[in-house]
Amino acid sequence: MKINYYPETDSLYIHLSDQLSVDSQEISEGVVADYDEAGNLVGLDIDNASKKVQLGEFILNQIPLSPLNVTA
Repeated sequence: MKINYYPETDSLYIHLSDQLSVDSQEISEGVVADYDEAGNLVGLDIDNASKKVQLGEFILNQIPLSPLNVTA
């Protein structure tokens, strides 16, 4: 999983899979879900993220992280 924040557009993209997105649906105002060709969720795009998400806090709980890969 990869999480990218783009301050110039105040958007947050959460990559849930490396699969290519072939379909998108707005599931809430400014929140778009991307799906692969099999209909699996591959990503979420959040517009105006600073107003919808607590960007200053990131907590992982009980997620199997083997191996842990952290990049800045």
